[in-house]
Amino acid sequence: MSSPVVTQPPVADSAQDLALAAALSGLLPPPAPVASKPYQLSSPCLAWEHWPVLLLEFARSRGLRPAELQEAAGLGAAGTAPALLSPQQLLRLMAVVQQELASADTAFVLGQLSLPGHYGLPSHALSQAENLGQALELLITHAGRLSPLLTPRLLRHGDEIILLWTEACGLPAAQRGFVVDLQMSAVTAMCQWLGGVRLPWCYSFNRTQPRDLSQHAVFLGPELQFDCQVDAMRLPAAWLGKTWPRGVQGGMAAQALAQGAEPAARARGLLAALYDHLLPRYREAPSLDEAAAFFGVSSATFKRHLAQHGTHYQAQVDQVRTHVALYLLLLQGRSNEGVALQLGFHDRSNFRRSFKRWTGLVPSLLA
Repeated sequence: MSSPVVTQPPVADSAQDLALAAALSGLLPPPAPVASKPYQLSSPCLAWEHWPVLLLEFARSRGLRPAELQEAAGLGAAGTAPALLSPQQLLRLMAVVQQELASADTAFVLGQLSLPGHYGLPSHALSQAENLGQALELLITHAGRLSPLLTPRLLRHGDEIILLWTEACGLPAAQRGFVVDLQMSAVTAMCQWLGGVRLPWCYSFNRTQPRDLSQHAVFLGPELQFDCQVDAMRLPAAWLGKTWPRGVQGGMAAQALAQGAEPAARARGLLAALYDHLLPRYREAPSLDEAAAFFGVSSATFKRHLAQHGTHYQAQVDQVRTHVALYLLLLQGRSNEGVALQLGFHDRSNFRRSFKRWTGLVPSLLA
């Protein structure tokens, strides 16, 4: 598979288009000095001593036997673990730990332990971040190491920022909420530890509200909204540039990463890389054949890869167009007619039908 090249949104031809192009460019990763091909659900790409050890050490602290968990997850006997795990194997180990602990706080405590973490230079640079802006840039740029299951994307709108989470390489429906809670808890706790104060994040979840919100309230806070169309965290943009007491100006780890050290940390999951490719082309998405060619495979192989990730090409196109539509409707306050035109629909009725197919809602019912 060839390495995709992230491209920026096309040149706009109106003030509104320019504003939209600028906003959407924030959802794309910065250009990489050295390109890394996308990893897939079955790709051995995660070092054993990183996320797997984190999970097993946490389980040990809760009274479980790591060797038994390792065997239950199909990762061999103690002392014989593979050097690299795939995201699929990591998810299997995570599921075993979750099942054996049967504790409501597992995802949140794991999140607190996971960042800055011990994942090489990205973790070292993250622990020395001068402020929230630099920390989020590091997290987004090196998500392949710091957040391999969910890909964070930063959208700036007016006086607030939105940290949007999209799938890196597919998540089982039964584990998606667990991983989302883990990553949101990770960012929340990291900011509090490095910044010395709890930030007033607001949280949106793309799932129904659980019966018991006590753990969400304890670890995340009271600003929780469920039944949303995205998993996201919102915060006043004024927090981005505030100096953190633990920050190190001109840290060597951040400089080394900027110069291309540890390129594997910049790798994108297949679904994240496809999102990157589709976002600048939201108005007229490339065909399946064109997208497959971009990733250096045949259309049949590309379809098979997407199926292995629990999705298909049209679903990924629809997700990108949904996110653009939500931005225009909810944040820019555009009319249905304006959004329909922006997305390339011939009339409002066609857009309304498509939006309902994407989200289950008509645009007028959005909160």
